Amino acid sequence: QVQLVESGGGLVQPGGSLRLSCQASGSAFNFFFYHMAWYRQAPGKQRELVARISTGGRTNYAESVKGRFTISRDRAKKTVDLQMNTLKPEDTAVYYCNAEGVGGRPDYWGRGTQVTVSS
Repeated sequence: QVQLVESGGGLVQPGGSLRLSCQASGSAFNFFFYHMAWYRQAPGKQRELVARISTGGRTNYAESVKGRFTISRDRAKKTVDLQMNTLKPEDTAVYYCNAEGVGGRPDYWGRGTQVTVSS
């Protein structure tokens, strides 16, 4: 079993920054076995991929956040962070941490953290 807990959300003004963190725990968790990602879901919209880091460390981003957001992981701490800069009102959403299992392992989701970008 794997547990994911997000933190770091909040209210920020346009142009500001936030850093989200996802803490992974559980005896089954190891970055070798899970691609990690951040998704978001705005009111009335579908959940969308924001950023992903593969087991091998390759990253990819949604076009809307390229150059502004950075995903990273810390193997020792078992955390995956999302640094968000130059935030825009359209970045407002609930952000979810996701662990995508490889080799037949199941996927896991955190409960989400709210990010609101508003003046």
